[in-house]
Amino acid sequence: MTGLAEAALRFLTAEWQGAADAAHDLGHIARVRQLAGHIAQGFSGVDLEALDIAAILHDLVNLPKDAPDRARASRLSAERVAGWLSRQGWPAERIAITAHAIEAHSFSAGIAPRIPEAMILQDADRLEALGAIGLARMFAVSGALGRALFDPVDPLARNRALDDGAFALDHLETKLFRLAATMQTEEGRAMAAERVEFLRAFRGRLLDEIAQGLPPAG
Repeated sequence: MTGLAEAALRFLTAEWQGAADAAHDLGHIARVRQLAGHIAQGFSGVDLEALDIAAILHDLVNLPKDAPDRARASRLSAERVAGWLSRQGWPAERIAITAHAIEAHSFSAGIAPRIPEAMILQDADRLEALGAIGLARMFAVSGALGRALFDPVDPLARNRALDDGAFALDHLETKLFRLAATMQTEEGRAMAAERVEFLRAFRGRLLDEIAQGLPPAG
């Protein structure tokens, strides 16, 4: 770990002091860093230090999922990080790489990544929303927001509109299953496909158990 990475972690920890978010904690940061480093092995010419700093600080400004300005969180993070890196004496061109990677990582921001560092970070962060980790994070966020696990009458939303603001399980259809198609890198696509398969298997098992608990028809 570089000295700047250590300083970035201290900066993040200080900024997050007192905040409680099970889905966006230091464990999430560590996993995104690891995933980004893994995906970056398939690229040449990537600024690995800029990518690592972006991975550490991508959620510096972490607004609640139900905040009206949630879509601005990645832009706000990028602005704060750019200012911090400038104070560390980093050159403008490397700051620009880091800032763009941060602003483009967010699904809700809808910013297309223009450089490999941004593509890699976006994939790494989205992989964290899939698989077993993604499932745990999804239910943690839903629980914190007071959402039900699923609609007990119509868990698959066959006769109602999907509403992940009310039911956690609906989030699989409204967002998570769609993430695999948004992956920017070959490795990201392969990993996302495997993690989505796990999510579908979990949903199938959950539906089986829900059905077992229903009273007999008629």
